[in-house]
Amino acid sequence: MEHYLDNSATTHVSGTVAEKVMELMVKNYGNPSSLHTLGIRAENELTRARELIAEALKVKSEEICFTSGGTEANNLAVQGAVKWLRKRGSKIVTTAIEHSSVYETMKDLEENGFEVVFIRPDKSGHFQLSDFERKIDEKTILVSLMAVNNEIGTILPFDKIKNIITNNNSPALLHCDCVQAFGKLPLRLGKSGVDLASVSGHKIHAPKGVGALFVRKGLHIKPLVFGGEQEKKLRPGTEALPLIAGLGQAVSEFDISRNYKLVSELSAYAKQKLSSLGDIEINSPDDALPYILNFSVRGIRSETMLHFLAQREIYVSSGSACAKGKPSHVLSAMGFDKNRADSALRVSFSAENTKDDVEALVGAISEGKNKLAKR
Repeated sequence: MEHYLDNSATTHVSGTVAEKVMELMVKNYGNPSSLHTLGIRAENELTRARELIAEALKVKSEEICFTSGGTEANNLAVQGAVKWLRKRGSKIVTTAIEHSSVYETMKDLEENGFEVVFIRPDKSGHFQLSDFERKIDEKTILVSLMAVNNEIGTILPFDKIKNIITNNNSPALLHCDCVQAFGKLPLRLGKSGVDLASVSGHKIHAPKGVGALFVRKGLHIKPLVFGGEQEKKLRPGTEALPLIAGLGQAVSEFDISRNYKLVSELSAYAKQKLSSLGDIEINSPDDALPYILNFSVRGIRSETMLHFLAQREIYVSSGSACAKGKPSHVLSAMGFDKNRADSALRVSFSAENTKDDVEALVGAISEGKNKLAKR
């Protein structure tokens, strides 16, 4: 029996979402830019999806720009913002635990003359607002931090940053990578001070290849590609309407309060069971988003344990799927030693997981500890 516990890497597409995607592929297949009946029907679907996402984020529908996913949305936000504000300064403030789509973009900007400040968390994965207060200044043009870390589940204080930007007389825009928070936490971006925010479809039971960027009304960030008039010329090209409609359908099915309660209970149960095994170190903060649980099995490399679990149809990860097994820059930034980082596993829940999944995981790790540990 399969036990899928890697939902922060991707989720399966729900049946109703798959039906919606198929409908837009074989029935309502018009180009939303066409002026005939099929085009108008398609445009209506595009508008509906945009409105659903805007409502979930508590923003205006005209502030939603569709992308191919979270990575493109993050790149468009970061690169588009610094291109627009380049004349105002060259300093960027971010964190040392960002997703690779932000972290690697920052490294590239650093190589091209920008000053990038990477604020580090403490050993518990938390950040001090005073660190942001010291680093954000009149030369800072962008502050970028995620809402929830994708490896350890830390909830970052993104909604407290705009006041710091204002108080420090900074022209900076505030970007938030909301990929791991979308659909799991109630996000009210309209009142948060966030200027740009990224979300992705395949983390919320929608298809891969679709996401969106919130761009606060009045901003004029620069596009990365050029072409037609679609998405207000910010992201030109014919919209991937079947995927976008699927994203909208997935968003329409959010039940954040119910799912949070269910997942919180599962996460607490998993922590209790894992801790009882001994030689387990919990890497996620106590107040992390319960959807993500990172822990180390002392003395056993994560890759070894991961394959042991996979042979028993228990699927977890050793960190971010985008890293493809490379050492975690997140755990390194937290100051963990190499052995602890190299033995880390990430379990990530969805509302479809059960205690049976947790029992299977704990049982297999217990077995793996006995069979794989160095003697």
